[in-house]
Amino acid sequence: MNWEQLLSLKRYGDTHKRLRKEQNETRLGFEVDYDRIIFSSAFRSLQDKTQVIPLSKTDFVHTRLTHSLEVSVVGRSLGRLAGQKILEKHPHLSTIHGYQMNDFGAIVAAAALAHDIGNPPFGHSGEKAIGEYFSHGNGQRFKKQLTTTEYQDLMKFEGNANGFKILTENRPGIKGGIRLSYATLGAFTKYPKESLPHKPTENIGDKKFGFFQSEKETFLEVAEELGLTQTRKGDNVGFSRHPLAFLVEAADDICYTIIDFEDGINLGLIDEEYALEYLIKLVKNSINTSKYNSLTNTADRLSYLRALAINTLITEAVEIFLKNEETILAGEFHESLFDKSSYEAQIKDIIKISVERIYQSEEVIGKEIAGYKMLTHLLDTYTHAFLPEEPGSESNFDKLVKRSVPKLKIPEGQSVYQSLLQICSYTASLTDGFTVASFEKYKGFRI
Repeated sequence: MNWEQLLSLKRYGDTHKRLRKEQNETRLGFEVDYDRIIFSSAFRSLQDKTQVIPLSKTDFVHTRLTHSLEVSVVGRSLGRLAGQKILEKHPHLSTIHGYQMNDFGAIVAAAALAHDIGNPPFGHSGEKAIGEYFSHGNGQRFKKQLTTTEYQDLMKFEGNANGFKILTENRPGIKGGIRLSYATLGAFTKYPKESLPHKPTENIGDKKFGFFQSEKETFLEVAEELGLTQTRKGDNVGFSRHPLAFLVEAADDICYTIIDFEDGINLGLIDEEYALEYLIKLVKNSINTSKYNSLTNTADRLSYLRALAINTLITEAVEIFLKNEETILAGEFHESLFDKSSYEAQIKDIIKISVERIYQSEEVIGKEIAGYKMLTHLLDTYTHAFLPEEPGSESNFDKLVKRSVPKLKIPEGQSVYQSLLQICSYTASLTDGFTVASFEKYKGFRI
């Protein structure tokens, strides 16, 4: 892979090549990507989607929206720092093509901003609810009408693939989704493979999948333009990651490691003194002890340690990325950046505590159980109404349901797979609060 291709400004439908040196410096193409994501309805819905605590009424707990904004800020710093060194190493990118270090920051920031845009309500529990509706629930009735890979798309419903769908899918009057640059779409795709084979290797890029069958041709076009290394050919394709996807992943890792931990402390799920001790271990080489000891309340101490921790991890992530740049460009780097971190033990300790005290807390598990049941019921309601077992067997209730979701239009003659994926994507687009309201409406609990 080479940076000239990887930094492509091409968008869906372009007939002429976009050259960096011809870009308007007041509104660069990569910055336009960021703006388009910010103004999308899919991004706005993240304000009422779970990051740590579903349906939290506490004002300082992060939602998917605030988490995404913070990941984007960290991603921008990672991209700029890495970009500065890459341009020093490959000066022709600047002198001949016109790229600047801020271009790298803008690409990573935009991709990071969108990284959770396809996630269903109730977090990863929501993904499992949609997938298991087809693998264990009433959705099994559709298996014989689907190819093996189409059925795998549904059984392992993936927020990352749904995000790629949202960003690129054609809709009536709108071709190419929100038409992001291919560089940003490449950096967004952490798992550049389809749903089969499932976890074929230990390569971090094979852990999940990044596009549904419905967007396969779109991704192949993006991969060809960017010059991504193809790792698997035949019916089920796979590629090496776009190098900047490693920085997007690192930005997410930094934020959920440090900031989810911070939420746990603020919620009282993790003891303050115990937690601060773990953060201090992470920043022991940069902490100003006298300044820290002068802080008199938890919020200030936590804020100081959080800033130091994020800065420490940003610096190290960039160092690891640059040290392994040639291996990454060759498609031979198969780990996350923090798998090579000198702070790996401290990071694992913090994540372990977060899992035990936050993600597996009674409040979180209780709400995830409820969310699982609600999403299962909504899928049952929608599939029964839009895809009845027998044509013409719709009840009056089914007809009312169809009128109640004007955004869910199933075109006549559309394949069963496309229709099911449309239903799943619509269900995934719902906020936590709207999922609750819809469930109560269909169950007759709310007027």
